[in-house]
Amino acid sequence: MIMKTYNETCRPLVKMLTEGSVHEHEPINKHTYTQMGGLADLFITPATYEETQTVLQFAHKNSVPVTLLGNGSNVIVKDGGIRGITLSLKKLNKIHIDGETMTAQTGATIIGASREALNAKLTGLEFACGIPGTVGGAFFMNAGAYGGQISDVLERVLVLTVEGEFLTLEKEDFDFCYRTSVFSKKRYIALEGTMKLQAGDTAQIKMKMDELTIARETKQPLEYPSCGSVFKRPPGMFAGKLIQDSGLQGTRIGGAEVSKKHAGFIVNVNQATATDYMSLVDYVRKTVKEKFDVELETEVITIGEDIEPANN
Repeated sequence: MIMKTYNETCRPLVKMLTEGSVHEHEPINKHTYTQMGGLADLFITPATYEETQTVLQFAHKNSVPVTLLGNGSNVIVKDGGIRGITLSLKKLNKIHIDGETMTAQTGATIIGASREALNAKLTGLEFACGIPGTVGGAFFMNAGAYGGQISDVLERVLVLTVEGEFLTLEKEDFDFCYRTSVFSKKRYIALEGTMKLQAGDTAQIKMKMDELTIARETKQPLEYPSCGSVFKRPPGMFAGKLIQDSGLQGTRIGGAEVSKKHAGFIVNVNQATATDYMSLVDYVRKTVKEKFDVELETEVITIGEDIEPANN
């Protein structure tokens, strides 16, 4: 059976967009922190909000699936790649500060936003100084670290619905929970967000960011490609501790390994495939369940298609 692709269906769309914004059969491993993943039928990087709207309206009208990909830092893309449109907003990356208010387009990195806050003598985003995702990804997952999270500062977000309708959401609409939000639940495409920060002392802000950076570099296996912390924290426990106590550090399947430095990470040590990675995730979950009767829930998002078996 030949896997259906959507390249021909989307020929009219390509003509509606800025030249160079559409890449066919794009290797997704170029766009993920794990350096894994198959080909995307069409990888589209709109230059404006209106182009993004055009993509979504066309896709909705023509029943073409759309997958939003941020910085690829918290995602596993399967080896069969992604059918339809893979949408990247990396060109929408402007950040504007007015007083104590920051408005950031969602293709900007959240690390970049934290540095812009530092430059403007604003406190409230120090926790984000080491999170390797986009602003949009931070909204999507309610990203957080070291006692802070995006829900602490986010006030307003401009989004597009899957049908291509513009909406402005306010704080009471966000439905933030641990690593989830209205953006993930309703598949909204966030375009820009307004964050309320506070005036602070540059030296103190920088000192806090330096401390968090050192803590991250000391504890996390940044020398290898990975998708960050793989599992959510079980209530009253730590996933990394359960994995470590299960004797799983250093366990390998193919080129994927449970990190010897931090058991909550699975790293790509030798050209791992997504299949290697996911198989190791399943093995870790099974082992922890057997030893501690705890069901580990993945924090990382898995998208894409499995490779179809060859016909004999």
